[in-house]
Amino acid sequence: MFLKREVRRKDGKEHVYYCLAETTRVGRARVVQRRLLNLGELNTTQIDRWQRSIEVIEEDGRACQRRLFSDREGQAPQQEEDVCEVMLSSLSVCRPRILGDCWLGCRLWEELGLDTFWSEALGDRRGAVEWSKVVELLAVNRLCAPGSELSIHERWFARTAMDFLLGCDEAVAGKDRLYRALDKALEHRDALMGHLQERWSDLFGAECQILLYDLTSTYFEGEAEGVESAARGYSRDHRPDTLQVLVALVVTPEGFPVAYEIFDGDTADVTTLEEIVDKIESKYGMRGRVWVFDRGVVSEDNLQDLRQRGAYYLVGTPRRKLANFERELLEGDWQEVAGKPGVRVQLLLEGGETFVLARSLQRAKKESAMLRSQLTRLHRSLRALSRVMAGGRLKDTSKIERRLGRLEERYPQGWSMLSAVEHRRGSLLWSWNKARLRGAKLRQGAYLLRTNLDPMDPDALWRQYVQLTEVEAAFRALKSELAIRPIWHRIQRRVEAHILVAFLGYCLWVCLKQKLKVVAESITPARTLESLRSILMVEVWFNLRDGGQLCLPRITEAEKEQLLLLHHLAWQLPAQPPPRIYRHQVPKPCSANQPASRKFLP
Repeated sequence: MFLKREVRRKDGKEHVYYCLAETTRVGRARVVQRRLLNLGELNTTQIDRWQRSIEVIEEDGRACQRRLFSDREGQAPQQEEDVCEVMLSSLSVCRPRILGDCWLGCRLWEELGLDTFWSEALGDRRGAVEWSKVVELLAVNRLCAPGSELSIHERWFARTAMDFLLGCDEAVAGKDRLYRALDKALEHRDALMGHLQERWSDLFGAECQILLYDLTSTYFEGEAEGVESAARGYSRDHRPDTLQVLVALVVTPEGFPVAYEIFDGDTADVTTLEEIVDKIESKYGMRGRVWVFDRGVVSEDNLQDLRQRGAYYLVGTPRRKLANFERELLEGDWQEVAGKPGVRVQLLLEGGETFVLARSLQRAKKESAMLRSQLTRLHRSLRALSRVMAGGRLKDTSKIERRLGRLEERYPQGWSMLSAVEHRRGSLLWSWNKARLRGAKLRQGAYLLRTNLDPMDPDALWRQYVQLTEVEAAFRALKSELAIRPIWHRIQRRVEAHILVAFLGYCLWVCLKQKLKVVAESITPARTLESLRSILMVEVWFNLRDGGQLCLPRITEAEKEQLLLLHHLAWQLPAQPPPRIYRHQVPKPCSANQPASRKFLP
């Protein structure tokens, strides 16, 4: 096993990528290199750490075979209390259950101190199983294999080793208990936010000096008649046909969540900021902090409110404001952003505020290609419609207007570049607005930021603003990996509890993401969970020579890739559970006396 180095050239810059590989012989004269894990770009410290850990795994991770049992005829077993004689021919392996990713979720749960928090918060509630264990089960499921409470009860729990990890029996996954746990957990949402803020600071040194704010939507399947906040509005999920709710999220620049709120589905983005700022300041005393949000939340009233509170802001502005800075776009004093080839910025002072004009070469190429594609397709469609009209096959004025309306809807950006479209006497005439086309080309790749911070390096302001991608990454994780959408619940409090569980899952996700960032930034939480998912828990059964059966619950050995990940995270898999001896009654699911039901692992 070794680190493989690969050099790539991109945008005139040389990038060095690393991967973990091993040499495998596939024939008498053929040896291939098998890639185990992509590590991305590594700094010198990370390279040394990976190299040392490879040496440790290769030196100490070698398997050696030892005799565990003896069934030689006539050989008497040792006369000790903890020794029993087994029949090797009766070996049976059954109940393979997923352990690796579930164990990782439980480990992250403990890392964030959520086991202690929920034990104290729900410790006074009566029940056959600790309510904190039920909440942990819901959060780990959301991280590893998101599904409904019913799917946890009927399928997922039985396929995993969560009973071993939680120290509980199947009662922890009772259907009614899962739903009741949702109601109980929702009561402690505000206290949970305060606890998490302390943990982010203790574990990662996270500060709340800069806060990133954005909103997204999640939709319902069905009527959702009992949900007061469900309404139709602007859908980020491209599902305008469904009811939805808005989820507002406040995170630090590293992506650590500070708070979230739920709004009605038809709430305008600009109306949410005041409520969020009030709650943040009342809970955490965030006065004087810097708020970063996108142009969808910007309004003059919101900015004035922040100035009156003594808060600072760094926000995007609508693209139409770029028209006021055409001279700067052509001639301004541009400054290259360090480490970002093709990105230039400049500062503009106006009316007591600072404007940051930025231009990205890559973004300009993308916008130019999109506009060119729309103009090309619109021109072809207009020519096709003109030929149909000239041939006399389309004379009805109302039908012509409908065809033009469909083209305007299909190509809105290209249509805005037309100065006139007329149809008369069987012909269609149109002309392009050349001034508008020149203006669009000038503004391609450019965007304008606005702040009330003291004038500072435009490079630093631009970097603060692009940290909004952390909020977008949080929403992607919530919607894709953690499956916050769609919502199937039909009661308002259950909808809020569903979002709370998804929020807990994201806390585990971002904690793992930050830990992996120290190891190798290209290793994602999804890749890590997928890798550890192959670690199983099985039961090995033997018949005893003097009657009864021996059950050995075993955790399968981790492979090299998994050992390296665990080594860098400084975590170890749980110790092997102790054996169990059944002298008389043997559990039916794993009875070694029923050969037809045995399941052997390869």
